[in-house]
Amino acid sequence: MQTLGFIGLGIMGGHMACRLLEARLPLVVHTRTRSKASRLLARGARYAATPREVAAQCDMVFICVTDTPDVVSVITGEDGILAAARSGLVVVDHSTISPSATRELADELAVRGAILLDAPVSGGESGAKNGTLSIMVGGDKSAFERVEPLLRKMGATITHCGPSGYGQLTKLVNQILVSVTNLAVCEALAFAKKNNLDLERTIAALSAGAAGSWQLSNLGPKMIEGDFRPGFMVNLQQKDLRLILQAAEESNTSLPTTSLAHQLFTAAQAAGHGKDGTQALFTVIEKLASLH
Repeated sequence: MQTLGFIGLGIMGGHMACRLLEARLPLVVHTRTRSKASRLLARGARYAATPREVAAQCDMVFICVTDTPDVVSVITGEDGILAAARSGLVVVDHSTISPSATRELADELAVRGAILLDAPVSGGESGAKNGTLSIMVGGDKSAFERVEPLLRKMGATITHCGPSGYGQLTKLVNQILVSVTNLAVCEALAFAKKNNLDLERTIAALSAGAAGSWQLSNLGPKMIEGDFRPGFMVNLQQKDLRLILQAAEESNTSLPTTSLAHQLFTAAQAAGHGKDGTQALFTVIEKLASLH
């Protein structure tokens, strides 16, 4: 019987690890704040003090942490996964991080005979809770096929995108679409508000047509209600935009609208909305339109 490991039990990782328990396989978990593991421990998971201890006990290790330095620390830091890596170990990184850093980490693990799959996710907390995430995977195809049944416990759309780093690149494409569409919704609703339209009726009139989008249907109502509770925080969107612009520079790709979105989200952070949901970008566009 295989033993699974999960490192990082935050907003996304906690729900994803709970979904893995449905596989009825032994689960070993690690998180910097042990209290976040209490729900999983109550359901039969075991706790490990370090990522190294997780890797030593497991055949597959799943990671879901915040940023590139966090993944580097989990894998190559003191008491990291690399110290216990061996032939046959598969590491699945669900974090959204630098594609080039992903390829470097994959090379380091390969020296020990282990395989890294980059498998960032989209779908937010609700997708993680309900097992409906979209998971974009890069790396060895045979390792992907081995892990795919477990990924299907967490996601509804599972796609092997190509070699190492391609999962991360695909996630960055997703984030370009998400952030630029969010900006478009903000501008559209600001225009509607400036011209005295009923914003709820406007959303209802447009959501089912060619202008419809997830952001319009889900974030639009929150914008007009002033509900900025986070589904996905501005600070995390900014982290992803930074990764996009870094990868764009490495590939000599001009992304003018994405760059503008990054600057406007910076204004949202400066106004104190860093820990609010990305719909808080609407407050910046409202000010530019002299609506406040």
